[in-house]
Formats: sequence, C-alpha cells, structure tokens
Amino acid sequence: MIDKVAWIYLKDGRVLGTRSAGKDTYYLPGGKREPGESDVETLVREIREELSVEIDAASAEHLGTFEAQAHGHTSGVTVRMTCYTASFDGEPVASAEIEELAWLTTADADRISPVDRIIFAHLRDAGVLS
Repeated sequence: MIDKVAWIYLKDGRVLGTRSAGKDTYYLPGGKREPGESDVETLVREIREELSVEIDAASAEHLGTFEAQAHGHTSGVTVRMTCYTASFDGEPVASAEIEELAWLTTADADRISPVDRIIFAHLRDAGVLS
C-alpha cells in the first residue's frame, strides 16, 4: 500500500493537476508522508515543495480517502489517497519535480491515474467538477 496525501484545489469546475518531469500522466498535487508526519503536515510540506504556495493548515478539510491500483506499479500494489481542501497563500507554480500544471475535468480521465479517476468521479457526483 502506497499512502499519499493530496490537495484538491477546485476553480471554475476544474481541479488543479500536476505532471512530473518525464511523465505523461497527471496527478493531484501532494505526496507521501515523512516519518511521524500527520496528514496536514504532509499536505503543507508537499504543496510548498511542488507548487511554492503555503497551505493554511487550520483551513484543511478532509474531502475523502480513496484507493485504487497504483499507476505504474505491478498488479496488486494499491495507493490510498487521503484528500484535503485548504486555503492557501501565493500563486501555484510548477516547482521541484513538477514540470507542468493543468486545470483538469472529468473529460481528462485518460490523462490521470486510476485513483484520480475515482476522485474525479466523486467530485463530479458532488457537483463541483465538470
């Protein structure tokens, strides 16, 4: 099981996605915990590293936890994505290993990971994602 935390940043019916250098798949911004980190501590650190913005930890709200086959891994390796919304300071820009940002909708299902497809469907069903 790969355990990750992701930030859901919605705007105008789209969600912010990231693509790492050398990859062709988009992922929700976030990443794996460092030893001893809480979900919110992971969220703050990963988003600062990937997007150069400061998440307001006090505003973080759990949106859901989703599991699926881990993209690019052998069959049976799953990823658990714990998703949060949160306000922030700054303007997201591609940093660290992130090469590109994109505003995505459910029409981008072929460009995202399996767990992100589940999350996108959840956001669509909630009426917040086109």
